[in-house]
Amino acid sequence: MIEQILIKRVLEETLANGGELAELYIEDSTSISIICEDNKIEQIISGRDAGAGLRLIYDKRSSYAYTNDINESALINLAKKVRSASNREAGIVLDMTVKKPSVDFPIMKPIDKVDTGKKIEKVKIANETGRGLNNKIKQVKVMYQDGVRRVLIANSHGELAEDERTGIIFAVHVVASDGKFIQTGYESAGGFMGFELFDQEPPERIARNAALRAIMMLEAENAPAGEMTVVLSCEAGGTMIHEAIGHGLEGDFIQQGLSVYSKRLGEKIASPMVTVVDDATLPNKRGSYRFDDEGTPSQRTVLVEEGILKQFMYDRLSAMKAGIPSSGNGRRMSYKFRPIPRMTNTFIAPGMMDPDEILTSVKRGLFVKKMGGGEVNIVNGDFVFDVSEGYLIEDGKIKQPVRGATLTGNGPEVLREIDMVGNDLGFGIGTCGKDGQGAPVSDAQPTLRIPKIIVGGTKI
Repeated sequence: MIEQILIKRVLEETLANGGELAELYIEDSTSISIICEDNKIEQIISGRDAGAGLRLIYDKRSSYAYTNDINESALINLAKKVRSASNREAGIVLDMTVKKPSVDFPIMKPIDKVDTGKKIEKVKIANETGRGLNNKIKQVKVMYQDGVRRVLIANSHGELAEDERTGIIFAVHVVASDGKFIQTGYESAGGFMGFELFDQEPPERIARNAALRAIMMLEAENAPAGEMTVVLSCEAGGTMIHEAIGHGLEGDFIQQGLSVYSKRLGEKIASPMVTVVDDATLPNKRGSYRFDDEGTPSQRTVLVEEGILKQFMYDRLSAMKAGIPSSGNGRRMSYKFRPIPRMTNTFIAPGMMDPDEILTSVKRGLFVKKMGGGEVNIVNGDFVFDVSEGYLIEDGKIKQPVRGATLTGNGPEVLREIDMVGNDLGFGIGTCGKDGQGAPVSDAQPTLRIPKIIVGGTKI
């Protein structure tokens, strides 16, 4: 991407007035987005974006600037702009040592080698499948997106890392109506992989799952309300773990005192059956990478072990403030943003129980097969989550579907309540928003039993 001699000069210029760390981030990315709606291809957008971001850390603060012009004069001018924030004695830039990744993610079918026509074909197949499933299907929207992001990160500690990240996502949104009610269904697939995604997840299956969910919701009863036992399926995705605890374990929130988990390191915060992990080294997952956006190798971090809070997620700056190494969670949406602590692939580790045994243990309750969106207050841990696909449990068996259910509770309290953990594990994918930045993530959980939680419903 850029010669080492220029990298050194830029970093030296950045540190001309002193500082603790100078960091250069260079990115070159390509992407394509295809959208089918109203039974036709509505949008095909492809593009390329390249630029550089330069950061100076001084007195545990940071100064940041970026440019989309990656030439010598532009980068030197950027360095002069950033260095003006510091007035301390100059630092020293070491010789660059190229870091080698500890993990690799082979791409079997590179997306930049696949003709756009074949990508459009997958979209059309999903559209036709969704529309042809039932005459109650009124609208189908199919979204395909892929991209390749090549990055270089170098800093004044003499570290240089390069990474190439291939991402793909395929999503289907279906609207169904019986003339009285309107319901929706959604299904998505994707990750750090190429076009081989469709060998694992054919577009027909993705569209069928979305359409069947919408039809099922039309036939569902209104959900009852009140406190009850809830079984979260491994297929529900890890929305709860991502929102109810994940954000609260990010280093910047911890240090700002904005998390319910601040100052609780080493304490019991969950059931002994609960172990929470953030792992950017998992193959093919949407939140995976070889290096984070500060050049730190990807890691597996055990956040909670058998109910005990063990670790937080740190980027380089928050780690410096804590006096410990970064956990490899420094992420940014693009070169236009400074890195911040973010989750990667976050999940509750599988337990020992058979999921069927968990289900049969419940006399009456709610089985959540798929979670929807939600919101959480990280200061006190209170949350509300939608249930996009749920069923009543009667005498240990899944019965009629229900609609309009929500789960309301407090993250720390619910984690302490969990009393059964399955030996399965199911992942969901998403784009996590924080401080105006979106980051690709995945989250997961095994089948879980929560003995009591407030279920919101509309059944009188």
